[in-house]
Amino acid sequence: MDLDPELALLRPLGGFFTLRIPLGSPGEPDRRPPTLAQAYARAPAPDSAGAPGRSGAEPHDDPLAFRVRKVTRALRAPEERIGASVAQQGLAARLWSVALGCAALYGRVPDLAPGLLRWDPDAGAPDDLWLTRVRARPEGPASVPRTVAESVAATVLEDHLEPLALALRARCPVAPGLLRGNAASALAATARLLVRWADEHSRPDVAARTRDLTAALFAHPLLADTGSLSDGVFRRRSCCLYYRVPGEGVCGDCCFTRPPRSSPRPPSG
Repeated sequence: MDLDPELALLRPLGGFFTLRIPLGSPGEPDRRPPTLAQAYARAPAPDSAGAPGRSGAEPHDDPLAFRVRKVTRALRAPEERIGASVAQQGLAARLWSVALGCAALYGRVPDLAPGLLRWDPDAGAPDDLWLTRVRARPEGPASVPRTVAESVAATVLEDHLEPLALALRARCPVAPGLLRGNAASALAATARLLVRWADEHSRPDVAARTRDLTAALFAHPLLADTGSLSDGVFRRRSCCLYYRVPGEGVCGDCCFTRPPRSSPRPPSG
């Protein structure tokens, strides 16, 4: 099925799956949300405007650092790396939802290049994303055709989550294994939502495609060692640090069964 100009099939799935399309009136260029390519860019020098920790920084100065600080404050988290982890997992969930949702419903993946996606780092959850144009993802040479699962992996893992992880680690001491675990956890949660929607709306074809795609994605080298997936239930080998937020416990797929007390830094994969 061809992609429609508004990706309308995603709308019934809910807020995590839909995008703002199109951006609409551009207005003043400096008032438009930054692209994710800008967010993944190198961190500003310590004396630059908007550098991490500088008071009065604007979202456009360093969108990623701004988002991490916003999430850290909202959670009242004792460490910025907790905010970084939660912010990364939230964005990962949005990217998986759009890519996997399109793959399951349309049988193809739109071009979600970081330069085409605009992101409001000052918005709430789910992350607010605009896609500036809808087109199919460009494929490689005809001699090396990609499967749909490979296109999803290239779109989310290679185009987004790897540069996002590098950008976060340039700003905050967060472990790479933790971020890969977050990516896997977000994928598993997305797949559960899609399968639930498909079951509730009598779409066994969508449920089957989602399960097949998810199994193929968990075999990807960046996700293969993040945990175990069985009958749609994922158990990760790392911890996202959410238990360190005051008043919170461990997540349902955490490597811990209860919040640890003795170790200040949990395993990160």
